Amino acid sequence: MEPVLITSCVTAFFLYFNTLDAEFAYDDSRAIKTNPDVLPTTPLSQLLWDDFWGTPLTHSGSHKSYRPLTVLSFRLNYMVSEFNPRSYHVTNVALHVAATGLFAVLARALTPHARLARTAAPLLFAAHPIHTEAVAGVVGRADVGAAIFFLGALLSYMRYCGCGRGSAALGGRVGRHVWLGAALVSATLSMLTKEHGITALAVCAAYHVFVHAKLRPKEVFSILSERRHRGVVEGLSALGASLVVLLACRLVIMGSQPPEFAPADNPAADCDSPAVRALTFFFLPAFNAWLLLCPNTLSFDWSMEAIPLVTSLGDPRNLASAALYAVIGLLGLTALLSLRRRRLVDDSGNGETSTTGDVTVMGLAILILPFLPATNLFFYVGFVVAERILYIPSMGACLLVAWGAHLLYARARTLRARRCIQVALVILFVLFAARTWRRNRDWETEENLYRSGIAINPPKAYGNLANILSSQGKKEEAEWAYKKALSYRSNMADVHYNLGILFQEQKRHEEALQEYKLAIQFRPRMAMAHLNMGLVLGLLGQKAEAAEVYRHCSQLDGSGLKDPRTHESTKISALFNLGRLYADDGHFERAIDVYQEAVDKMPPYYQPQSLYNMLGEAFFKLERFEEAEKFYLEALKVKADHVPAHLTYGKLFSPQQRISEAEEWFRRAKALAPNDSTVHQHFGQFLSEVERHEDAADHYVRAAQLAPSEYEIIFNAANTLRQAGRNKQAEEYYRLAVHLRPQEATSHMNLGAMLHVNGKLLEAESSYLEALRLKPDDSITRTNLQKLRHLLAKKGISPSR
Repeated sequence: MEPVLITSCVTAFFLYFNTLDAEFAYDDSRAIKTNPDVLPTTPLSQLLWDDFWGTPLTHSGSHKSYRPLTVLSFRLNYMVSEFNPRSYHVTNVALHVAATGLFAVLARALTPHARLARTAAPLLFAAHPIHTEAVAGVVGRADVGAAIFFLGALLSYMRYCGCGRGSAALGGRVGRHVWLGAALVSATLSMLTKEHGITALAVCAAYHVFVHAKLRPKEVFSILSERRHRGVVEGLSALGASLVVLLACRLVIMGSQPPEFAPADNPAADCDSPAVRALTFFFLPAFNAWLLLCPNTLSFDWSMEAIPLVTSLGDPRNLASAALYAVIGLLGLTALLSLRRRRLVDDSGNGETSTTGDVTVMGLAILILPFLPATNLFFYVGFVVAERILYIPSMGACLLVAWGAHLLYARARTLRARRCIQVALVILFVLFAARTWRRNRDWETEENLYRSGIAINPPKAYGNLANILSSQGKKEEAEWAYKKALSYRSNMADVHYNLGILFQEQKRHEEALQEYKLAIQFRPRMAMAHLNMGLVLGLLGQKAEAAEVYRHCSQLDGSGLKDPRTHESTKISALFNLGRLYADDGHFERAIDVYQEAVDKMPPYYQPQSLYNMLGEAFFKLERFEEAEKFYLEALKVKADHVPAHLTYGKLFSPQQRISEAEEWFRRAKALAPNDSTVHQHFGQFLSEVERHEDAADHYVRAAQLAPSEYEIIFNAANTLRQAGRNKQAEEYYRLAVHLRPQEATSHMNLGAMLHVNGKLLEAESSYLEALRLKPDDSITRTNLQKLRHLLAKKGISPSR
């Protein structure tokens, strides 16, 4: 094996070794953790009909990103480690090593006698910082995988061309067509890994016409008329037919509908001015070219205003656009002039069989053709700049840079000049490697990644950073970051929604309500904002308004949305909460109607166990026990370990005097969730109802230990301890209840009664008096106080007041 192949592969592995323990980042969670197609419970055939994010391609909200092989690879990773990121990162690094090795083989095939070029090209590719997003970010696997099949297609097609049509041997003819078939299959696999992989067919065509057949542009039109070009016709016909078939299949599968994107994803596409659109789209390839040449400033996201629109001819960025197209034109002209001479020189200056034109043509073809789908030339795309899409084009850039260095080296007249060229390449490689290694640290955690993007895209970076800080419990910092994001871009519905969630968690309900209203103002069909707004209104006691919001949420149109699954599931959740709102008010018939509506409308992917369980609860309250049992069993059928269904099913048997069956279901719930306070609370309630007070007290105490801040559990634990005769413990828990709700008269009254029983008479009097201060007309407390003072008088103790 050639040393440069080993060296470039080792370099590719070593530079990304520090990403193996990185977290999932940015789009990884949506493409993997919330994508149902990654789970083994989803039929494999579904991968053929869903997009990269798990949304049906025919849905109006689909991005039409058809990458079933990439999703299949995620599914295989899930079988190995479920959602542990390590196996996903190991796979990405391994694929990058494989892509680097294949590129080294290609560079060797294109520049067989130019040692400097075939060494520099794969090493620069292995170390290029622009690849960090594709390798360190798991979602970038689509680009790396597509590159592997892309190179496989090109190398196979080169072998096909090299076999020659003149071979009389059957094996030669068969072998030639095997290589052609391998090229077509590889191009298909590349497209199924990521869409732009189909451009491998165009690059193969460029190789056949200009490199292998050595045709000049004016000779291309003679292909069909001259017999000597039959081999070219055969190859191009196969490539063309494959292109037509693949594009036709792609259009059929995606429903012949273009994708829809938010204006922030691609602001130029949403601009009304054709001139602004044109100038901006002309500039974006120049910006991408600069990232390839000088990848110092990188970002996880370039949307919104990260790259301002080019609004006039006077914008200096137009010079960059002009420079790019001038360089491409110059390189193209160089290639055309070189196609006739086809002369190369090697490191020692001797003439060789290859030509500058061949390498220039292939470098330009690999650089430009795979990038064309991202230029907005054929259709609008959902991004401004995406670093990972430069993975394949960077091969062309590395090839051209390495070849240019080789030409300078070959024409240098002194040893010092040659050494300078070599040193320059080494310095470039070291700079690339150092930047890659440093950039990998940004991708180790989401927090690092978003902090690194603040200078480029502050609203998006601050908004995402706030989510991370909130999940880490750093609520004050998260609030600051959300508000910072909104200071740059006030109409970010997601940020308003997430800030509302933060306020809701902190019980700042009025502020949460305001943020949800703003989220809905900027995105009227945002179902999650409606759902949470309904929850907050319910907590504020505005039940009529909450019911209205839930009903409106359940009727929201989901067409054209990015995540239709979540949207449709949220609509069912809105009906679920509406039904629960009615049930809490004792309107069980209305609750049943709403729950049934939710069952009728729920999509196949909705998990209905909680819905079935609440239906059973409503029937139970109406003492329609057979129907209640039916839905409890439905809930358990959907999810056999659904703890709430175990609890409600156990409660069903108690009024029917099926005590042993009830206890068995409570014990099953306890086995499933031994540290769930709710389980112990319900088990304790059941035991108390059957007058097993000692056992009931044990379960309530355990529930209180698991949920020490839950007033209802603490208060009920105290009551049950009192019933069990464990008065000292009961006193302790009544004190805890008073501490949790000092304004609750019932807590003070019961504490007073317990202190009264325990002989702490003056303390009892104090508790009774506090209860009467909070609830002056409570007759039970007044009676207890009178009895206490009568006892104090008998004992000769003066009342405290």
